[in-house]
Formats: sequence, structure tokens, C-alpha cells
Amino acid sequence: MNTPGRRRFLKTAALSAAAMSCPPLVRAARTADKPNIIFILTDDMGWGDPKCFGHPFMKTPNIDRLAREGTIFTQFYVNNPVCSPSRTAFMTGHFPARHGVHQHFATAKQNAARNMPNWLDPDVTTVTKLLKKAGYATGHFGKWHLSSMTIPDAPLPKQYGIDDCATRRTKPKWRGKIPYYRAKSTGIFVDETLRFIRACKGKPFYVNLWTLVPHATLKPTPEELKEYETLEVDPKQFTGYMRKYLAKAPKLTAQMKVYCAAVTGMDKALGRLFDELEKMHLAENTLVFFTSDNGPEDYHVRNAANAGTGSPGVFRGRKRSLYEGGVRTSLVVRWPGRVKSTGRNEQSVITGVDWLPTVCKLAGVDIGDIKPDGEDVSDILTGKTRPRKKAIFWEWRGGVAGDRTYCPPRLAIRDGKWKFFVNPDGSGAELYDIPADNEERTNLAKRHPDTVRRLKEKLLAWKKTLPK
Repeated sequence: MNTPGRRRFLKTAALSAAAMSCPPLVRAARTADKPNIIFILTDDMGWGDPKCFGHPFMKTPNIDRLAREGTIFTQFYVNNPVCSPSRTAFMTGHFPARHGVHQHFATAKQNAARNMPNWLDPDVTTVTKLLKKAGYATGHFGKWHLSSMTIPDAPLPKQYGIDDCATRRTKPKWRGKIPYYRAKSTGIFVDETLRFIRACKGKPFYVNLWTLVPHATLKPTPEELKEYETLEVDPKQFTGYMRKYLAKAPKLTAQMKVYCAAVTGMDKALGRLFDELEKMHLAENTLVFFTSDNGPEDYHVRNAANAGTGSPGVFRGRKRSLYEGGVRTSLVVRWPGRVKSTGRNEQSVITGVDWLPTVCKLAGVDIGDIKPDGEDVSDILTGKTRPRKKAIFWEWRGGVAGDRTYCPPRLAIRDGKWKFFVNPDGSGAELYDIPADNEERTNLAKRHPDTVRRLKEKLLAWKKTLPK
């Protein structure tokens, strides 16, 4: 007789048997209250470089797979157009200017000239400190650049709440001893990440996997270059500002072959990470966050000719510019066990300083009184679409490479549909309706004086809150 009580008994017995037959890691993943988190940050990769973001011939099957299984966010912004300040924002939840980090950390003399410290203050609260305190194992593998590489007494990643790390600062044994080191570096960082994850043995983990590629100087392996040996590039394959930019490249096809080979090599290494997460039955309870630290390099930079063919998509500007091409980067988020693939979110505006409050909310971690500049967008990452609550602010004190039309005023704000620029002295106002004009071609400042007045007041007031 198949009574309701018998059906309940059989269902309970079946579930118990299934749980007992699962490997320990599966049971841990299914019962964990806290998600595992992997933050993949590439270096100088353009918004339009992944195939899933519209590149005409780039091969990124594993990033594309991540996108199919997760969500593409097309309006994601980093908080500075170069690496060190962008990374500062992710780690602290604060706009980097609050910590005096305006450009990349360099020599002590260069840092002093830029009115910068030599490293991010190790006493500051970071996302890794908060998660570690809450019981997470924390790891960092790959590029660091939150301190100056040339200063011997710079703090190590462990002083920022990181249990296990392999970076240039920690002088790993393999650095400098491997032919084609940069080309193979992503694979090395994946190995270190997997070693760390296996050592966690069911404990929730947080990992920064920050690649060196595709930052200059690029030197792909012969095997990687072979993938693009028949490639011929025509600037007409691209749109927007990218078409005009590529038309002046000195050796376009040769440059593009090197760049694409490097990115595809990186993609292949990341694919191995994704495969191993599946094999370890960890993929379902692991949130993977993939983006870049800033827009693509410019081939006018002396050592970056090959790295300078990355694509910002249709957007104006590149690395070192506050226009969209310098600060809007490709974002893919996947969390199979908690969030169904939602395809493409083109409405939600999110940014780097959102990372700390969002991750802490997902992990159930109290952020205390640090007052992040970002907002908790965990609802957006898990499938909701809504307007942004907080404005995004930028300050840039450096210059640009190449085309001077990529150099806007020094301060910028994104507030609702508007993106507004102005210099600290109030000059040079530029106003763009981003949803309608994401290429930033038509300056609407003269047509909307009330909006200019409101945003200028808001932006200059923010500037006054920053350290001198």
C-alpha cells in the first residue's frame, strides 16, 4: 500500500542514501551556509575582449562557458583606470582616493611625486580580513600591486588578512625560472589556487586569482600563437572608437595575433580551474566573479605595442582614461547552486567598491563601522534588476597615452543615467546620457544646465572629503 506515510518514509530513505553516497566535498557543498568565493581579476583586459562580449574573432570558450552558466553584467565599473587604485577599491570598499592611492604603486620617489603612500595601509579593513575573522580560509594567487615592488620592507599580503599567497612580493620559488613565465603564469596561479582549495577540506574559502595577462609585455608560447597563425585583421571588423584606433596600429595583424594568443592561453588555464571545481563537487556552492582591473592598454606605450590591441568594445577611451573604455570592464558572475543563468543584465549599474559589502552580505559577515562607498548588490548578482542607490565617483590625476581625445576632465560621477565630468576648479564640464550615448559622443552640458549644476555641486563636494 502506497500511503502518504509510506511515501514520506521512502523519500526520506532515498535522500539519506543519496547523501551517504556523496563524496564528503559534495555533502559539504550542499550543507554549507557560506558560499565559496573565487575572484578572478585579469590585468588590462578590455570590455570587448571576451567572445561573449562581442569580439569578432577572440577565442575564449571557458569565459563564454562561465557566461552561459551565469550572468553577463554590461554596466560594471572599476573605480580607477589603472591597477593599484582599482584593486584598492575592491579590497576596501572605498574609493581609492580616500586612501591616497591615485596611480599604480611605483618607486618611493615616484610615489612621493604623486602624493601617494608606498602601499595600502595594512591596518585598513579589507574584505579578506573580514572573511577570515568569520571563519573563511583566504588565499591570494597572482598579481598583487597593493604595494611598491621595489621597496623591501613593504607589507606582505598576509598583513591584509590573507592566509595563503603566492605573489611577486612573496618571491615564490618558480618565479623567473620558467621559460615563457608570463604566458604560463595563469596556469601556475590556477595550480596554486587548486592546492589551496584542496587544503581547505570543506572549510569555506575566498580566493583572489589575479592574473598577469594580458598586461604588457606579452610573449605567448609558440603553441598559443599557432591558434591564430592564419588570422588577418581588418579594422572594419570592429565598431565605434576601436575601428579608428586600430586603423593607425603600426603592425595590426601581428600585434593582434600576440594579444589574442595571450588571452586565449589565459582562458585555457581558467578552464582547468572550472573543470576541477566540477570534479571536486564544489561548483554549485562557489560564486565565481570574473572581471578586469581597468580598460585595455594603448599601443602608444613603448613596451605595450602587442598588448595595446585589446578591445574596449564600442566605448571611448582606454587604460588611464575616465571615459567608459577606461573604467567599464566585462563582468561575468556564476553561482550554479544558488542562481540560475539569467543571461545578460544590461540595466543594473554596479562597481568595484560594491564588492566588499556584497561579498560580506552573501557570507553573512558583519562589516562593522567601515562605511563602504559601495552598496550591497547581492540581490543584483543573484538575479534581481533594480536602479542603483549610490552615485559612483572617480578622481584621476594621471595622463593618457596616445589620443588626447581620451583625456576628459579629472573628476567624474555616474548618477542615474548621467555621467558628468569636471575639473577640480569647476571648468571643463561634460555631460553624457550613458544609456542613450554609451560611446560618449554628444556632450549635453549646455542643454541641461540644471543637471550640470546639481552634479557639479555633488562631485566637488565629494572632492572636498578626500585627503589632500
